[in-house]
Amino acid sequence: MHGTMLWFNQAKDLGSIVTDEGERLSVRGSGFADGKRREGRCAGEAVVFESGGAPDAPEAQDVRFVPVVAARRARTRRSTYRIH
Repeated sequence: MHGTMLWFNQAKDLGSIVTDEGERLSVRGSGFADGKRREGRCAGEAVVFESGGAPDAPEAQDVRFVPVVAARRARTRRSTYRIH
C-alpha cells in the first residue's frame, strides 16, 4: 500500500500514517523495515507498507520511505545561426 507519514514520536516509538484511500494506521518503531526510522521530522513523506494487526486496530508493517528523486532540469538549446 502507499501512504503518507503524518507523524512519528521517537520518544514514544509510535507514529501515524494515512493511506492513499484516507485510512489512518498506527505504526510502531518495530514496524519499519530493517529498523530504519527517520530522525527528526518526517511528516508528509511518502511511504510504502503492508497493513496488518488486529481488524479493530490495524497497524502499518514493513514501512519503507520512498526515496525522493530530484527533478531534472531541462537543457537550454542554442540556435546554430543568428538573425541580425
